[in-house]
Amino acid sequence: MEEKKHMVGGISRKSLERLPVYHHYLEKKSSEGLETISAPAIALDLQLNEVQVRKDLALVAKTAGKPKMGYVIKELIGDMEEFLGFHNTNQAVLVGVGYLGKALLSYKGFEQYGVEIVMAFDADGRKVNTRIGGKMVLSMDKLENLCQRMSIHIGIITVPAEYAQGVCDRLVAGGVKAIWNFAPVHLSVPPHILVQNENMAVSLAALSKYLYEVEKNGWQETKEEDD
Repeated sequence: MEEKKHMVGGISRKSLERLPVYHHYLEKKSSEGLETISAPAIALDLQLNEVQVRKDLALVAKTAGKPKMGYVIKELIGDMEEFLGFHNTNQAVLVGVGYLGKALLSYKGFEQYGVEIVMAFDADGRKVNTRIGGKMVLSMDKLENLCQRMSIHIGIITVPAEYAQGVCDRLVAGGVKAIWNFAPVHLSVPPHILVQNENMAVSLAALSKYLYEVEKNGWQETKEEDD
C-alpha cells in the first residue's frame, strides 16, 4: 500500500494526518455528553474504513477498546493529545507577512495544539523590525542562522508561489523538519521533511464544484474509499 512508503516515527503520514480529524470529532462527541465510542461508530460518522480507524487508534490509545463499549472518549482524547505533543510546544517561524501571514501571526489558538510562532521573516524592508501579533518581523538574511541557533523545527510558508521553493530550501538549510505550506505549489524536499499543504485555491474550487452539483442534481450521500 502507498501508506507504507511514507513513515514518520513508525506511523504513516496519512495516519498522522487523520489523527487531528479524530481529535476534533472526539472533542465534539465529548461536549455532547457521550462518554464512550467504538471504532465502527467513528468510521461510520467520518466515512472512513473501519479497519483503518482501528489501526490508527491502536497507534495512540494506551488502553484497547472494550467489546460493545469501545473507547472511553476522554481517555482517548488525552492519549491522542500526548501522542501529537499538544502539551509540548514546538516553536515555528513564518515566512511571508502578507494578509494571510499577518492573520496567522495574530491568531492565538496555535499553542493549544503545541505550536508557537516565535518570529516572522519578510523581504519587504518596510515590514522588517515591526511587530505583528506580538511577533517580530525580521529580515530574510537572518533566516537560516536564527533557525539553526534556536533549533526551529517548523516553518510556515505564506509567500507567493514563485518564491515558495526558494523559501523552502532555506528553511530546510536552517534545520526545519516540518513545513506548513500555504503557497499553491508543490515543494521538493528531502525524504525526512514533512510537508503539509494548504491549497486554498483548490479547496475553494472543490467547494464551488460541490455547490454546483448540489444545485444541479440535489444532495446525494457518497462514501469515498480509504487510501
